[in-house]
Amino acid sequence: MERPELPLQQLHAFVVLAEELHFGHAAARLGIAQPPLSQQIRRLEDKVGHALFSREPGRVALTPAGRELLPAARRALTGLADGLTAARAVGSGRAGRLRIGFAASLALTVLPGLLRGFRHRFPDVDLDIQEMTSAPQIAALHDRTIDIGLLREPPTDETELGFRTVLSEPFVAVLPSTHPLAAQRAVRIGQLADSPFVLLPRAVGPQLYDQITGLCTAAGFTPRIAQHAVEWQTVCALVETGLGVSLAPASIRRIRLKGVAFRGVKPDTARTRVAVAWRKYDRNPLVGHLLATVSQDPPGLSRPAP
Repeated sequence: MERPELPLQQLHAFVVLAEELHFGHAAARLGIAQPPLSQQIRRLEDKVGHALFSREPGRVALTPAGRELLPAARRALTGLADGLTAARAVGSGRAGRLRIGFAASLALTVLPGLLRGFRHRFPDVDLDIQEMTSAPQIAALHDRTIDIGLLREPPTDETELGFRTVLSEPFVAVLPSTHPLAAQRAVRIGQLADSPFVLLPRAVGPQLYDQITGLCTAAGFTPRIAQHAVEWQTVCALVETGLGVSLAPASIRRIRLKGVAFRGVKPDTARTRVAVAWRKYDRNPLVGHLLATVSQDPPGLSRPAP
């Protein structure tokens, strides 16, 4: 089916004349002389193949064909106006859709403050929040299935991605509450040598995994890993059952389980960092807006967990 070619200028002139039913008044409203208005209407009528107005001395009225065209013409003009408004909003970053990946444990710390700050500034932006561990976030950024990542210990060999630290925190020992070391306020990492460990698999966060095992190596032992779990919530639950102990970022203390004790570690100089990640050459203005929100440090964004 062939689509008719109806210039928007002619449709606009038609709608205005249909509302005014007076060539002089319509021409004044359009800011043109009366003869050009008459020419535009005549050209539109030629395209339609029927008269749209009846012209009698002192009276202009819509014909049946004109009455039929008027609602469609209004919808076309309104649709175009709405489309232009939406396009300008998206182009300026005032609207659109931003896809954010985040590590589950950050829902307890960094994520709420970041989202609150961003939504306060850009309430018309749709946020698509996807829970995923750090390594899948890196892959998703490369695959362009997310626009922003919120992850732990970003890789150091990335050339296409940018990273900005939003939180730096110490480690804690995660112990069953019945563990002898739970009676201490802080434990030396070397004291964990005889206990089995519950850790995240290296594949889901290579840098963090290597950092934790590196702390054990520096303390003189290689951790004996009894169980892997993909999320810190699960790690804590397995520790509670007595399957082992763990070393974790301090913000994990916000996971409240009665049978789990969190204790500071010695030495306490090691830090793990949380970073926001993005494609360096991404032209999506929403990415820039979120990075600006990070820089402005909304409440709670960069504060270590108590």
